[in-house]
Amino acid sequence: MSEAADRSSNFIRGQIEADLAQHKHAQRHWAGRPGVADTQRQGALDTARIRTRFPPEPNGYLHVGHAKSICLNFGLARDYGGRCHMRFDDTNPVKEDQEYVDSILDAVRWLGFDWQDDQEDNLYYASDYFDQLYAFAESLVQAGHAYVDSQNAEQMRATRGTLTEPGTDSPYRSRSPDDNLRLLREMREGKHPEGSHILRAKIDMASPNMNLRDPALYRIRFAEHHRTGKRWCVYPMYDYAHPISDALENITHSICTLEFADHRPLYDWLLERLAEGGFFERPLPQQIEFARLNLTYAITSKRRLQELVQRDLVGGWDDPRMPTIVGLRRRGYTPASLQLFAERIGVSKADSWIDMSVLEQALRDDLEVSAARAVAVLDPLKLIITNYPEGASEPCSAPVHPQHPERGRREFPFSRELWIEREDFAEQAPKGFFRLFPGNRVRLRYGYVVQCTGFDKDAAGRITAVHAEYLADSKSGTPGADLYKVKGNIHWVSAAHAFAAEVRLYDRLYADPHPDAGGRDHVQSLNPDSLRVIEAQLEPSLAQAAPEDRFQFERHGYFVADRTQSTPGKPVFNRAVSLKDSWASGKSA
Repeated sequence: MSEAADRSSNFIRGQIEADLAQHKHAQRHWAGRPGVADTQRQGALDTARIRTRFPPEPNGYLHVGHAKSICLNFGLARDYGGRCHMRFDDTNPVKEDQEYVDSILDAVRWLGFDWQDDQEDNLYYASDYFDQLYAFAESLVQAGHAYVDSQNAEQMRATRGTLTEPGTDSPYRSRSPDDNLRLLREMREGKHPEGSHILRAKIDMASPNMNLRDPALYRIRFAEHHRTGKRWCVYPMYDYAHPISDALENITHSICTLEFADHRPLYDWLLERLAEGGFFERPLPQQIEFARLNLTYAITSKRRLQELVQRDLVGGWDDPRMPTIVGLRRRGYTPASLQLFAERIGVSKADSWIDMSVLEQALRDDLEVSAARAVAVLDPLKLIITNYPEGASEPCSAPVHPQHPERGRREFPFSRELWIEREDFAEQAPKGFFRLFPGNRVRLRYGYVVQCTGFDKDAAGRITAVHAEYLADSKSGTPGADLYKVKGNIHWVSAAHAFAAEVRLYDRLYADPHPDAGGRDHVQSLNPDSLRVIEAQLEPSLAQAAPEDRFQFERHGYFVADRTQSTPGKPVFNRAVSLKDSWASGKSA
């Protein structure tokens, strides 16, 4: 097991380690493909010590909460010598689409995980099992464990009971297995309209667990499936298909979020009934629940995220302000930063809130080590070095990364006219201001010491240019340069050589840490300053940045060349995260 796994010990790992110590799953066979017990017994002993799965429904784009689940399931399989299956729970044809399938597969691989190697390819779909799922349904009917209910939806709600009152049996609960089997087959053949019948498990209408009050297993739905087309007009419910898919795939530890804890008795009931029928061998898959990710200043509800997209409140599912994986990727997040975030927050049995700053700090910690440095002037003001020769220029250099000298140095020109940050000049300097003001000296970072000699204003009183003289023997890295002691050190780029680029200053999408708390409309909590688009003056080498190249713009934060908007020689930069958390004081960056 890796050091990271050891540091992130938790109750799920504890359960897995206890199962391994007891050799709980050591006698499992694996035929190289999903199947019932007879199929699996034809294979050799399973070389995977455990099998987990990541089972999204392909009805939307994955978000940061899914990233945690991906890292957890694939990470556990990696650390314990197991396999993680990539499975789509595609049992609802109305909401699912191939577009989402493709985006999910891309997201998992981008995060650094895979379901395929030279020995196994564990990409599966619940729709792969439609024939088996239906056959199991007929078996349950024949064994008296399921029946066809012909009540309408309103009648079913009325007889279901409440949290404090038991439900009442359906008048159709006593139908004979033969009648139920006939009706189920007629449902499959399309002989009945939607809503006229539904297949239910026969468990206990008086159970205190509402999920055991004869839950639905199959419903009629005349809808075309994105993989099976129009072959089926009955589709399994999630709570039916999910445990059976786990069992067919030899899953040992079925890890899901806490809202499914009340569904676990149904999960176990179904698999026990099918094991009694000889379809699966024990030990059966074990469901383990953990608390889902609740992130401040974010919404992870697919319905609300879709509302943002449909109302054009964001630029799409991959808008860099969105908590989707495609959005985080465009924003500049790295796979390593999301894995680090998942490791730091760990897993818990209790719901809690994770502050957005934890996610942002994981990105800072990753990019601090990896990102090349560069200079960018985001609010340009002209600085004219009046005693520097017109038309002349000379190279200055700086390290690509100050902590990694082996990465070399980068060069950029110094000339008579430069761009500096507007906030680095003050006509009348306040107390403690050490940057440029009339009569003051500063060092131009990696360049010369200059002394401010004046400034120009336009008719509206706005500063249009600053004048200064340079000290010719003060260039950084040359003998004697250290003799000049100044308190200010400012950034600059040569006006004649700078690369003018669109820069998008992204911030948190919501201004409130809990945008929809108390039933509030989350749209009212949108941060009006979540995006500001500017034209900045950049170090000339940045013109060659490729999509997804990441940099620390010294002093300003970490930026990425947008993966969809950048073109050769003309990158567009997104601010991924500022250098420091400015929200701790309640203010945006």
